[in-house]
Amino acid sequence: MQLAILCLDTPNFKKDLPVRNYFKALTLAEDQRNVALLAATQALLFTNNTILISINGLAGYALASDRSLATLPVTAYVLGAALTTLPVSFLMRRIGRINGFTVGTLIGIVGASICCTAVYAHQFWLLCFGTLVMGIYNASGQYYRFAAADVAPPEFKSRAISLVLAGGLVGGILGPETAQYTKDLLSAEFMGSYLVLILFCTIAIILQRQLRIPRLTIAEQSNSGRSLRQIAKDPTFLVAVMCGMVGYGVMNLLMTATPLAMKACQFSFKSTVFVIEWHVFAMFAPSFFTGTLIKRFGVCTILSIGVLFCLGCVAIALSGIEVMHFWFALVLIGIGWNFLYIGGTTLLTETHTIAEKAKVQGANDTAIFLTMAASSATSGWLFSARGWEVMNYGAIPFLIFTGISILLLAKRRTLTGIERQ
Repeated sequence: MQLAILCLDTPNFKKDLPVRNYFKALTLAEDQRNVALLAATQALLFTNNTILISINGLAGYALASDRSLATLPVTAYVLGAALTTLPVSFLMRRIGRINGFTVGTLIGIVGASICCTAVYAHQFWLLCFGTLVMGIYNASGQYYRFAAADVAPPEFKSRAISLVLAGGLVGGILGPETAQYTKDLLSAEFMGSYLVLILFCTIAIILQRQLRIPRLTIAEQSNSGRSLRQIAKDPTFLVAVMCGMVGYGVMNLLMTATPLAMKACQFSFKSTVFVIEWHVFAMFAPSFFTGTLIKRFGVCTILSIGVLFCLGCVAIALSGIEVMHFWFALVLIGIGWNFLYIGGTTLLTETHTIAEKAKVQGANDTAIFLTMAASSATSGWLFSARGWEVMNYGAIPFLIFTGISILLLAKRRTLTGIERQ
């Protein structure tokens, strides 16, 4: 602001740069700064997520007396996020985005500390509780993309959401490598990996405190807006939520089962890691241009392409069981997830006022996390009981229904002039 005053005092300021353009430039710079910080915190969040994905099942297997419960810490992590997504949203409405992020990350530090204690003391159920608590940090971090939408101007909104999610690409690379090097760092196996989560959470808090996101006024907090039941009558809201649920549900179902299917085909663990790493890359790399594509072609077009990518995944998965079939299928589902998730988030921001965003965003993410929990919990059973082909065939009706819903919404938006194709 001091820079602005100095510039205003210069004689040639008005001739060289109109006042409104100057302050527009200042605002854009602030928006870009916020998006960069949110992308960095997203990278740290996903680094922690991928570390936990890498070690939770193995730590559970090492500690559980009943090996069939080995993946319970993984499910507890997803469940912790599912149960707290809506309360975290209302907490942010009350104390602001920045404070809400900080509280969630502090709880993540507590959860990681509990996990450290659990592996040191060889307590399986304490480990499950620790990952459940860590899920609250994951729940709070899901609002980074909405925070980007809050501070971005309308023409920059979809790109801001996309760029923040692109931070997950860093986490997808850094997380597995960190887990590999810290797993045996201390005498208690996995303790080093859980300890490093505390370090990443601490860095995240430092970055969060640098954000500049205005809090709701008292008047805005007191106005609750329409009820969720009224909002749910809006076809745009329903399609936005459906895209997030189906995109995440189908992706998570097939991604979780892929290592099992590859093992059944007697492929090496190295081949499985190769497939999963490319899948993570495909999930986040498109984020650098997804927002631009939405702005250029319209959100419904990108959502429709996302569904086609997911259907392409199913087609490739059903066409063979070589390593390259698994690789190509998971690359396609990664891109499809990206288009559906970013497109659905962009669409959701159109369905609520400032007063309604806490309930709308909370309901959306709760639905997504519950879908993730269900797909994680049933993936192994479906593969064992029904097989890889049946799982893929089962995804087709959900994708087709979602695609038809998107096309109907696109027609409605075109007729009303909201979106031109």
